[in-house]
Amino acid sequence: MTSRASGGTGPQLKESRTTDSSRPTRGPFVGWRVFVPTFLILAAMSALWALASPILSGPDETAHATKAIAQLRGEITGHQRVGAAYPVVDLPDSYRYSPQIICFAAHPDVSADCKAQLGDANGQNYFATWVSGYNPIYYYLVGWPSLIFGGSVGIMAMRLVSALLSAALLAWGFTAGMASKRSRWMPAGLLFLASPMVSYLAAMINPQGLEIAASAALWIGLIRLFTRHRADPDDRDVLSRRQLWILVVIAASLLACARSLGPLWLVIVVAISVATVGWGAAKRVLMTRRSYLPIGVVAVAGIFSIGWTLATGSLSGQAGATDAPLVGGSFLQGVWNTFRNTSGYFQQAAGVFGWLDTWLPGSLYAFFYLAFGLVVVLAAMATGRRGAMTMILLLVAAFAVPILVQGYSVHQTGIIWQGRYGIFLYLAVPVIGGWLLSNVRSPRVDFLSVRVTVIAASLLAVFSIMAFFIALHRYIVGMNAPLFAIVHARGWQPPLGWVALLVLFALVVAGWSAWVIRVAVLAAHRQERAGPALVGSP
Repeated sequence: MTSRASGGTGPQLKESRTTDSSRPTRGPFVGWRVFVPTFLILAAMSALWALASPILSGPDETAHATKAIAQLRGEITGHQRVGAAYPVVDLPDSYRYSPQIICFAAHPDVSADCKAQLGDANGQNYFATWVSGYNPIYYYLVGWPSLIFGGSVGIMAMRLVSALLSAALLAWGFTAGMASKRSRWMPAGLLFLASPMVSYLAAMINPQGLEIAASAALWIGLIRLFTRHRADPDDRDVLSRRQLWILVVIAASLLACARSLGPLWLVIVVAISVATVGWGAAKRVLMTRRSYLPIGVVAVAGIFSIGWTLATGSLSGQAGATDAPLVGGSFLQGVWNTFRNTSGYFQQAAGVFGWLDTWLPGSLYAFFYLAFGLVVVLAAMATGRRGAMTMILLLVAAFAVPILVQGYSVHQTGIIWQGRYGIFLYLAVPVIGGWLLSNVRSPRVDFLSVRVTVIAASLLAVFSIMAFFIALHRYIVGMNAPLFAIVHARGWQPPLGWVALLVLFALVVAGWSAWVIRVAVLAAHRQERAGPALVGSP
């Protein structure tokens, strides 16, 4: 007899109390015992990225930070100012801004030793922000520390709040991913929730970080929700339907409201998730009366986001001819130019920091590509025809969505797509690959799950630590300086110093790798005890 899962409001798992031999057991996957370590590690990783990055060095961070500061003081969309290209927001004295603060932006050979600070008397008390019309939800969530702190301390505090929010969503998604006995391959896919760009963007004042975290949690939550009824009687109560719906509603609502294209991303995530599990499985969840309320909440969030975008015109403004390449170009021109840059976008999603000015050595990206490809290739080859078609669908979507979206908007915006915009799709590939592998009955590959996780974790760890060091090196002495010039540098230094930050980051990355590998070992043992799957390959 199985125990029923009690309702809850967090990532709490209720494990089965029986095994095939009907003996009581206590497994390792109690919800908070998965959530808390995952959250602490991910939050620490992003916090270290926040400390290692100069103030306002994140992509478009000047625009997002000043919007958050002004919005928390009642100025939600800014106002027009003669001579300003974008709406202007007023800044308090402690946040007076000078362009010299980011003298290094787009100049990789220039260090962050700019000799200017937020709040300087010579700075301007306003900023023309090109994100003035963005959905206000994210800025309320992260901007409140600016009411308590000023200057660089306030920016850092907002970064840390953003890091904590994203870490909570990612950890909740990780917990849901491990909420089934059929999850031995999930750690290999969930490993990428801590890839460098995910952790880095989570630490910047930019809704992109929250968008990525929300999308990752939504991918995982939807797949678990749609397939929960398929599980064996012991497995189906590991995570209650109510708990899954709470995760899905929160993640979907935040995704819809993170940025102007959030509603479109939401539709894409739901559509691909339904295609992955099959309409029959999704229908049994979506077409029940108790699903109407959570679906309604997500719909309200989506309608609010669309209404806000239409009201503020954040997607309807015509860019100037000098704002971006190919402004006024045709659909085919946008498609062709985005297609040509696809490999560069994936490289950006793997690790290009700052204002697209901090690239890694080309050979270093191989560590990321090998880790990513290992999971993807196994999922495509070892999960049967349906699994292979699912992986092809995901790869096609990751390839085609940027091309089509940019092609449609190029006449208005020019070529503005960046690799970070597609991370919500790229993350789904290994995550769903892990889910497919976990649900296929194939002893020929099951024994590889821990080994593959160890290999992928090791590759990603090397890539992450080197990326962190190179980013530090770029801001302390500039990209063109010799590697060891950082040792004697006397210019800009991050809080605690670069040596301490690098050591701490290496320890956190090692902790993440060890934690994911441990989870993989426990998941493999649990799946073996559960016996053969009751359903065929997804």
